[in-house]
Amino acid sequence: MYFVGVDLAWGERKPTGVAVLDADGALVHVSTAQSDEDILAALAPFTTGDCLVAIDAPLIVRNESGNRPAEAALNKDFARFHAGAHPVNTTKPEFSGVPRGARIASALKLDMNPRSGRGRRAMEVYPHAATVSLFRLGRTLKYKAKPGRSRELLQSELLRLMGLVGGLTGAEPALHTEGSRWPELIEAAGGAVRKSELRVVEDQVDAVICAYVALFGHRHPQMMTTYGDVDNGYIVTPTLPADLEPSTDEDVTPEDPVAVAVREYALRQPALVEAADRFCALVTSILDEAGINYLSVTGRAKAVASFAGKAARRTADGELVYTEPLREINDQIGVRVITYVQDDVATVADVIHDQLLVKRDRDMGEETARQGRFGYRSRHMLITLDAAREGHSDYEQLRGKAASLQVRTVLQHAWAEFEHDIRYKGTVPAEQAPELDRRFTLAAGLLELADQEFSIIRDRLAANRVLPGDEGAPDDGTTGRDTADDDSRIGARELAAFLAGQYPEAGWSRTEHYTWITGLLAELAITSLPELTEVLLPVNELDLNARMDYKYPPGAVRRLDDALLAAFGEKFVALPGNADRRALLKSRLEKLQSSGEQD
Repeated sequence: MYFVGVDLAWGERKPTGVAVLDADGALVHVSTAQSDEDILAALAPFTTGDCLVAIDAPLIVRNESGNRPAEAALNKDFARFHAGAHPVNTTKPEFSGVPRGARIASALKLDMNPRSGRGRRAMEVYPHAATVSLFRLGRTLKYKAKPGRSRELLQSELLRLMGLVGGLTGAEPALHTEGSRWPELIEAAGGAVRKSELRVVEDQVDAVICAYVALFGHRHPQMMTTYGDVDNGYIVTPTLPADLEPSTDEDVTPEDPVAVAVREYALRQPALVEAADRFCALVTSILDEAGINYLSVTGRAKAVASFAGKAARRTADGELVYTEPLREINDQIGVRVITYVQDDVATVADVIHDQLLVKRDRDMGEETARQGRFGYRSRHMLITLDAAREGHSDYEQLRGKAASLQVRTVLQHAWAEFEHDIRYKGTVPAEQAPELDRRFTLAAGLLELADQEFSIIRDRLAANRVLPGDEGAPDDGTTGRDTADDDSRIGARELAAFLAGQYPEAGWSRTEHYTWITGLLAELAITSLPELTEVLLPVNELDLNARMDYKYPPGAVRRLDDALLAAFGEKFVALPGNADRRALLKSRLEKLQSSGEQD
């Protein structure tokens, strides 16, 4: 089911805003349209099935003069909040016949009865009243162009409204703007130099509010008020909170600093989502290039609701923990690396120190151990771009931004997530807290021991040149292909066993990397292990290691990658499978060649 918002212009000379939310509250469409045909075309993909279309325009007008009963009733509640509705009657040319809103609803074959239970409906809404109720405003925001209002005022108020809308990501129901045009609208509003530019954004923001009112009303019908009726016209809006008091320009108090910070963060958050994805990709590429094995790399931008909760934290004395939340809260962008064993945590940290600028580095496990306790273990780093990447256009989105990086083992991650859910998201009875603390401590100690045993198991297997599930390279006369393979590639399992013997001192690589490099071998027409052996024989491994000057123990696939680069040179760089990393390979090849010349 879709929830559609239409900020309908009363005539076709002005643009109409159109927005659509899906059943999960994701903003899947936002645009402007002008003619009825344009509006219907924009709505067509979302109105063939069940839908609720909220239209900011009169749908039913019967009275010949004055207000409709709906306006009169709404104004009694909302006029003191500057949210009174304009008079609507049939003497106005726009409503002398069938109102435009009703034409749109009829063309879509929607039921206009607000109390209908049908799956395809339209209803009249009013964004000004809705914003007062939803955001508990003492008066409406002055983002509409009227005589005496400067462009600066309109811009400031519109951006404030957009911040409040963005903050609905933490509401119920939530509104999600990730992946939509919302960041473009924020940028357009912030960069507008004329009132007309703000008007284009304003129409679309109002449409988003209309769509959210439809979703809100569908989820919480008991929290909605219908002014008027279907016979003489009506307006549906979220119910005015009983304890909300109006404010005037004279008695407006300064905004709460936390609210100001949260609004600003809501405006920034869509861009932070994209930056988090880029940071995650950057860290992944750094670890893959170093040949380090890991379980996962994930990233996220802090949700607005989570930021609001952190920004509002206070000390025991009632003072705010963060006096400047936007500057002091450092985990607005977060990246997490999960490794298999404890030794790899330190290796990952070393790689990050070498490749990026680390502004802060705390080993929480060491701090816990120094206190003689068992508990939370994780490496926490605050990272930014290094000088070389800072000036590169490919990293423009990350310039000036920092990310909080957590590195921990899969067992440490399991303990931390479970402990956080129980202690911070759940309710622990006070009488049970001491026993649960003891059990969490016991679990932490057991997991630390398990981490140590996993490291020993891995080291023992590496010393014996054995990979889990493999007994070594095939010695039965086969060529080293998986029997299930239907192409000429060397089998990934057989290659893993072969490389364990070829590079006994190398660490394991990620499972998918073995499959990936078999594709490169196929492009080189190397389809058997004997053929691969012939290729690698001329490569002086000790010399290659010296030339590459590995700073970290590279995985077996990285070792093979460098050996193939040394053996084939530019031919390897030019392989189709290397299209996305040619610049990196050329840099590596130059290093190999320059080292050879020095020799």
